[in-house]
Amino acid sequence: FSTAIVITEQPVSVSVPVGYSFTLRCRAEGRTSLQYQWFCQHQSVCRQIPGATKQDLPVTAQQTQLYTCRINDLYKNAIFSDWVKVEVHQCVARGLPPRLWQGEPVIVVNPTEQTVEVGKPLQLRCAAMGVPAPTYQWYRNGNLLEHQKKKNLWITHAKVSDSGTYLCCASNSHGEHWTNAVDIHIGETLPPAEHLQLCHLVFHLATGKIALLVGNNCYQHHPNLMAPIRDVFELSLLLEQLGFQVVSLLD
Repeated sequence: FSTAIVITEQPVSVSVPVGYSFTLRCRAEGRTSLQYQWFCQHQSVCRQIPGATKQDLPVTAQQTQLYTCRINDLYKNAIFSDWVKVEVHQCVARGLPPRLWQGEPVIVVNPTEQTVEVGKPLQLRCAAMGVPAPTYQWYRNGNLLEHQKKKNLWITHAKVSDSGTYLCCASNSHGEHWTNAVDIHIGETLPPAEHLQLCHLVFHLATGKIALLVGNNCYQHHPNLMAPIRDVFELSLLLEQLGFQVVSLLD
């Protein structure tokens, strides 16, 4: 009797603005007449929805939660539908969705440009409304990123090769919508003091002669040098005598 009830139409997840009204649908077939009962779950608390005993469940979106429907026949057979997510967006851009919105994807969170140090985490955020809920696909430099199919892109340890222009496509059966394209730079960053020193010289003394000296003593695949600190110091004095503004960095 495990196949005594067959669900012919599963409810579908949606992503909607707060206050939006819609209907969750479930359809099933059985050997006897069928009874329906809807349940919802919010923050791990599951409860039966009083009076929700029809195939269609009208919902006015107030908070993000999960829904499922139980179907019984007269022989005490029971089956549950898929759990579906009703994602509710509290903050929606002004004017969205339009009154004639048919459920096509509408981007409500765009990724932002970032500069990230090598080895540090990179997270790009995206969110879209849609009925049914959109699926997501991220791209870098126009190339599809095979494993980045969630609304938030997460790279635990960023590499220089992760630099590029990123965007995300949100799509459902009504169409697709693309986020803004954002530039992401992954690289070594200067300590704040040296960075400010460089900015000051570049922007305020741009008409003068500037020399950048870097004394590296610690190499990954090479023995340490004899005296790079002394070399930088002596070269700095010489360049200053020639009228250069000198920025000296070590390692």
